[in-house]
Amino acid sequence: MTRSRLRRAVGFLLVAGVGLSLTACGGGSDEPSDGKITLTINGLPPATEAATHQRFLDNVAEFERLNPDIKVKPVEGKMDPKTFSAKLAGGQLEDVFYVYFTDPQSLIAKRQVADISKYVSEFPVVQQVRPDIMKVFSGPDGKVYGLPYKNYSLGLLYNRTLFTKAGLDPNNPPKTWADVRTAAQKIAALGNGTVGYGDYSKSNTGGWHFTAELYSLGGDVAVKEGDTWKAAFNNAQGKQVLQQLKDMRWTDNSMGSRQLLEWADLLQMMGSGKLGMYVATADNLQTIVNQYKGNFADYGLGPIPEGKGTLAGGEGYMFNAKASPEKIRAGLKWLTFWFTSPDRFEAENKWMAETKQPVGLPEPQIFTGEAAAKQAAADKKYANVPQENYAPFAAAASSIPIKLEPPNAQQVYAVLDVPMQKVLTDRNANIDALLADAEKQVNSILATVK
Repeated sequence: MTRSRLRRAVGFLLVAGVGLSLTACGGGSDEPSDGKITLTINGLPPATEAATHQRFLDNVAEFERLNPDIKVKPVEGKMDPKTFSAKLAGGQLEDVFYVYFTDPQSLIAKRQVADISKYVSEFPVVQQVRPDIMKVFSGPDGKVYGLPYKNYSLGLLYNRTLFTKAGLDPNNPPKTWADVRTAAQKIAALGNGTVGYGDYSKSNTGGWHFTAELYSLGGDVAVKEGDTWKAAFNNAQGKQVLQQLKDMRWTDNSMGSRQLLEWADLLQMMGSGKLGMYVATADNLQTIVNQYKGNFADYGLGPIPEGKGTLAGGEGYMFNAKASPEKIRAGLKWLTFWFTSPDRFEAENKWMAETKQPVGLPEPQIFTGEAAAKQAAADKKYANVPQENYAPFAAAASSIPIKLEPPNAQQVYAVLDVPMQKVLTDRNANIDALLADAEKQVNSILATVK
């Protein structure tokens, strides 16, 4: 699912009007006569986000001071699959450009990005990036084509206050879906409009959560057979997801009568203190507090129940296929100076704390080893959220495999909204028929994947 639906904009929707000719992007013919390397890179937040906009420019200035042979020119835009090929062919693509985790494998397969493998050894910090996340930016042969910047994964967000009132341990969130069902019944029994567990079923969010819950059981929405993608959810695992929800909705009455919910609904319910649990990313916490008058102290985050897999995503940067070795090295210097730089954790956390942004949430977490230790120390030093509330999520994160969205995810999610809607609004919904129909539709969608 696109991150605009999952979380706040983190300052990487880019501003128009940056004074740069598009002919200055790309393959290396734009070098000035003074011998400096000009590096075009997107990432400048809009001027309306004054703090993050200025922070970006300040970091550019600091980088240029430390690297006087490099000139960084931030440009508007990000990787758009609809225009990418034309920009690449026309020499209009930035040297280093922003991508979501769902983009790299397609770009690598089409040979539309630069292989940076022989350069990354010059930047030791890359070796400390989590191997599972580096795979997102690596080809089947192990060659590297980019670096991650931020990651997210889905867990179980819950109301610690309601857990306590219901006689549940707020430091021990449910570990299985059977545990979720039991806890939801106890929370719903508190009455006064309290809902034990909430789920989505509208505007593609139902399909997104179906995917996350299926992944938690070790299932897949789609698998690749040779060169063809096929639907893979019409099985016991897919049925388990829908049967669990149907039982909670109609047998237990722990999900409440209000259904057909979409993204903002569950956040608002959590902020009002009337919802016990739902599947979410860590950054939902900030939105609940800032937009829906919640309190960080009231919420906890646990790992996805069952833990056989979790829907994950994030952001990173890749390199123009036409970039020269000099520009690739300059780009890696820039990325490891700021975006992938353990040495800047403390300074960034200090700035975030001073600008009233949350410090100490359990993600992003892209590092291992010494780099991860530096992040943990910087987070602890400047934390302004109750980190202990997210300890169960953090402790389990490294042991849960991450899985990305299926191809043509939004179209697939729209189809999968329907079975989610049916089991939550019709007590007589036929799960087998719903999955069989969705399978046919998703296979038609997947047949168009190239």
